[in-house]
Amino acid sequence: MMFFPSFLDGLARTVSMKKGKNTCSTEDDIGREVAETLAKDAKKNDLMLSSSATFKSNKSNKFASICSKRGQKGISQDCTIVWEEFGCQEDMTFCGIFDGHGPWGHIIAKRVKQSVPPSLLCNWQKALALTSLGQELNTEPNRSTRNHQFDIWKQSCLKTYADIDQELKHHPGIDSFHSGTTALTIIKQGEHLVIANVGDSRAVLATISDDGNLIPFQLTIDFKPNIPEEAERIRQSQGRVSCLRDEPGVYRVWMPKGDAPGLAVSRAIGDHCVKEFGLISVPDVTQRNITNKDQFVILATDGVWDVISYEEAVEIVCSTDDREKSAKRLVQCAMRAWRSKKRGIAMDDISAICLFFHPKLFQEVNPFKASK
Repeated sequence: MMFFPSFLDGLARTVSMKKGKNTCSTEDDIGREVAETLAKDAKKNDLMLSSSATFKSNKSNKFASICSKRGQKGISQDCTIVWEEFGCQEDMTFCGIFDGHGPWGHIIAKRVKQSVPPSLLCNWQKALALTSLGQELNTEPNRSTRNHQFDIWKQSCLKTYADIDQELKHHPGIDSFHSGTTALTIIKQGEHLVIANVGDSRAVLATISDDGNLIPFQLTIDFKPNIPEEAERIRQSQGRVSCLRDEPGVYRVWMPKGDAPGLAVSRAIGDHCVKEFGLISVPDVTQRNITNKDQFVILATDGVWDVISYEEAVEIVCSTDDREKSAKRLVQCAMRAWRSKKRGIAMDDISAICLFFHPKLFQEVNPFKASK
């Protein structure tokens, strides 16, 4: 495996020389530019999938599938991204799914999608450089090393989300006062998953149970205002949590006075009108070690999960013969479910990513036998 900090250091020196001796760029600026250069190269070399529609890449058909379809509420505010060989590491893949809301939601979701990967790479590289872990990456990982690696990823994710939230707040060309986005990201490093989540998009793992059935396992928490800990934080900050009369059971976040913004999530990037009233952009960062029983993970926005159960989603994906089309089929099934289950309600944007862990699926189970 390539020693990531050393590689970036070399690239950073190249970038610095191109800028010239009189440049006043900080190390953070150079590190960010290096990471953005890697992102451009990844896109050029078909290692990055990023679009509002299904995409095909010769290098990623074997591992990932993406699909996103616009709903009936106007311009699509969903954004998705998969970056294989993340940061030039052959064993690393980055996945992200972002669901914008508010008048500027589509712009904010796109901006966050573009900003998170290079910012995360930059923060991870700096964290590695400050520890001795980098020298351990070439050795067989033990439990202590994996925990150390996770701690570095967790701190990098926390800093990345916080930095991007502040960048949006002060961006002269983007109004994030009444607009924002969810942000669900996964880094797959070898057989290790790191999940960072803000909002109500979900990651669901498909794994084989002891009795041989393929079953779903939710990897994330929906950060809704009705969660007691979330509601308490908001109310202690003078924010309000309540339902509209025509939406019983749907709790929303409000400013102390007035009828804005009415957010159905308790954590988001952006939405700075309620940041001082309990809304936060702090991600929940968790990990999971992939076993030979774990088959794939589905990342999807609430446009999928509002009408498709976890069991249905796993069965749809595993019963799709061509894995390249798995996300598209899941999205199509969700669109049909919206028409049948939510008649008279405008369909939401629907987006999904399917990330597969093995070259072949379900060698020990029937692919149509998902637990109900």
